[in-house]
Amino acid sequence: MQNTKAFTPLRSAIQNLLEKDSDERVERIEKEFKAGFDVVNQHINTVTVFGSARFLEDNQYYKKARELGNKLAQNGFSVVTGGGGGIMEAANRGAYEMKGTSIGFNIELPHEQQLNSYTTESMPFRYFFARKVMLAYAASALVCFPGGFGTLDELFEVITLIQTHKMPAVPVILYGTEFWAQLNTFIHDTMLAKESAISHGDEDLYLITDDVDEIVKIIQNNLEIKSVFSLPVDNNSSYTKE
Repeated sequence: MQNTKAFTPLRSAIQNLLEKDSDERVERIEKEFKAGFDVVNQHINTVTVFGSARFLEDNQYYKKARELGNKLAQNGFSVVTGGGGGIMEAANRGAYEMKGTSIGFNIELPHEQQLNSYTTESMPFRYFFARKVMLAYAASALVCFPGGFGTLDELFEVITLIQTHKMPAVPVILYGTEFWAQLNTFIHDTMLAKESAISHGDEDLYLITDDVDEIVKIIQNNLEIKSVFSLPVDNNSSYTKE
C-alpha cells in the first residue's frame, strides 16, 4: 500500500503555488478591467465593430467597414474595435481618416493579432473576457461584419446578454445579407420554429442589412439606449429600425 504521507509536502507546495498564481491572476484581471474602463468612460456615443481579421483592403467587406467607420466619425461617433487587422483595421481606418476617435482593444496572442496603425487610442488585453466586456460596455450599437469563430462568439454573447436582460437592447446590426442568410434561416426555421430553442422575439434581437447609411440612421435613432451593464434594464426596451 502506498504511503500517501510521502506526497504531502509536494501537494502542499503545489497548492501554495496555485494559490499564489490565482492571487496574481486576479490582480492582473482587476488591473485590466480598471484600465479598460478608464479608456471607455472618456467617450460617449461609441459604436463597436466586429468582424474577421483576415480580410484585406481589396475585400468588399473591408471596403464597407472602412466606409462605415468614415460615416460614423463624420456623425460624431467614436469607433471601437478589437484593434487587429481586417474588418477591425477597416473600421478604425475609416474613423481615423476623418480625424475621428478610433479605439483599438487589442488581444495578446502568440502568433497573430498585431495592433493596426489606425487607432487614436489603444490598449492591449491579456484576457479575452475582459476585452469583450470593454467592447460591449457603453456602446450605442454593435455592428457585426462577416467573420469566423471569434466574430460569432462576440455576436452571440451580446445577443445572449440582451436576451437575458443583462444589458439594454442596443442595436445589433449584421452587415452582409448573403453571408448571414443561412445562419438567419437556421435561427428562424430550426432554433425557433422547429425546436423552440429560443422564444418568439429573440429572432428580432438583430437586424441584417447591406446598407451602410441605414446602419448609421439606426444608430442615430437609438442614442438613448446605452449598453452599460450597471444601469437598470427595462425588460420592454427595444430599438427602432426607422
